[in-house]
Amino acid sequence: MTQLVFIENGQTVTDSLTVAEVFGKRHSDVLRSIANLECSEEFNERNFASVDYIDGKGETRPKFIITENGFSFLAMGYTGKEAARFKEMYITEFNRMKETLSNPPVPVLTERQAIIQSLKLTAEVAEEVEVVKATTAEHGTKLVEIEQKLDKQITLNSGQQRTLQRAISRKVYAIEPDKDARGELFQQLHREIKDRWQVTSYKDVLRKELENVLNYITYWRPIKKGE
Repeated sequence: MTQLVFIENGQTVTDSLTVAEVFGKRHSDVLRSIANLECSEEFNERNFASVDYIDGKGETRPKFIITENGFSFLAMGYTGKEAARFKEMYITEFNRMKETLSNPPVPVLTERQAIIQSLKLTAEVAEEVEVVKATTAEHGTKLVEIEQKLDKQITLNSGQQRTLQRAISRKVYAIEPDKDARGELFQQLHREIKDRWQVTSYKDVLRKELENVLNYITYWRPIKKGE
């Protein structure tokens, strides 16, 4: 039997094709059932994602990626002894897949380690890694080069973005007690940061530049009108 449940984007899901096959229904009927579900629009958007697939004739067709909650809601309309058995199988598979997610067989890499590992694998596919493997010294040099490239390319993560935003807020609040006048200072400081570091948003600041930006904010003074 087709695999009932799979992992996509870190979430346990199934799809409408699998549901149709398992419950012995036409796929078009399953799609119709999903379209006619009496659930809120928010619930529908969270639990039923419409995607395209290529059928056996090479034609593009629609299907739905369905979460566990979405499947539970949909399967409530399927009755009978066989339907009950299939629902039980699904529940078992969802639980098994969630257990797999909760206890991954390999250690979780940090963001930096994952990027370095990805670059290393790409180098292996391109056979560039053979040069790196020639000697331990050469291998170490390659890793240093990769880290240097990462330092030049990686932007702020969400925590660093919050750190920068808090620094901007503290500075503006310390300078301007009038809340109605703070908006102009926020705009001015954001604009200066974007201009000085050549970015379209503070979120695009490079991680290696964070300390410099924070120092700039510390000593920043607004340009008064007329200056």
